[in-house]
Amino acid sequence: MLSSPAPRSHLHTREIIFQGYAREDGLWDIEAHLRDFKSNPFTTGASTWQPGEAFHDMWVRVTLNTQLVIQDIEVVMDKHPHPECPQVIPPMDALIGEQIGKGWRKTINTHLGGIQGCTHLRELLASMATAAFQSIPGALLDSGDDKPPLYLGTCKSWDFDGPVVLRHYPKFYQWKG
Repeated sequence: MLSSPAPRSHLHTREIIFQGYAREDGLWDIEAHLRDFKSNPFTTGASTWQPGEAFHDMWVRVTLNTQLVIQDIEVVMDKHPHPECPQVIPPMDALIGEQIGKGWRKTINTHLGGIQGCTHLRELLASMATAAFQSIPGALLDSGDDKPPLYLGTCKSWDFDGPVVLRHYPKFYQWKG
């Protein structure tokens, strides 16, 4: 838990939830839900949002196969601050057939960067990769016995030269690939 903060006023809350599901047909659904709230009345255009009322309420579901290739995508904007916001939903279909993995952020920006997409949906999509890796068994394992799992070397704990790799994957301890 964080230490006690200096005196302050609450201004904004963003809630993001990711959930992963195994489907009966052998595919996987990863869902993301984002909601933004202000602590004071907030006006955009002709709309005024009351304290605690979500002015962003967005959902994304990607359906993946075991190779993390997107089979389908669904996007819903229950609340949005501008009438033009939902125009970014149809271009999301460009991600069907793309694979979540190395270069995922670049893929998102190629298809949905700038005015082609929505900042909030791009943020959700980027983090959905981690939710997919956590949800789909074996998603981060390389198929070859001579290659380490894909998450080795990606953080301090999984340092090839560190004690966690030595304990759990001694074969790849100090691996240089």
